[in-house]
Amino acid sequence: MNIKGKILEISPTQQVTDSFKKREFVIEFAENPQYPEFVKFESIQDKCGLLDAYKAGDEVDVHFNLKGRKWNDPKGGVKYFNSLQAWKIEGASASGTQSAPPPAAEPSLEEPGWISEDEDDLPF
Repeated sequence: MNIKGKILEISPTQQVTDSFKKREFVIEFAENPQYPEFVKFESIQDKCGLLDAYKAGDEVDVHFNLKGRKWNDPKGGVKYFNSLQAWKIEGASASGTQSAPPPAAEPSLEEPGWISEDEDDLPF
């Protein structure tokens, strides 16, 4: 999934445990400009650095996964939690200082050199 909007706020990286860190940020999403939505995302582990190249006010395209968790509290109740985990952020405007990285080179449609038609070493 992805969403385009303006970065409203970027929080510092939080070291939650010795082996887990996260960073939250908020996007102003205005599908209907009269009623903008404010959507909070999180980046985890090595994706925390994605936000280093951006600041509040930048227009971005955020690619994310929707995550959901179930938790049984000690009193016997059940709670559900949702999170939006960003895994890629691109600059959305051509006039901005941030832009999408250049596209990767087109893949070759030729067979790799290690494939040989003369040798048939398959076990069946």
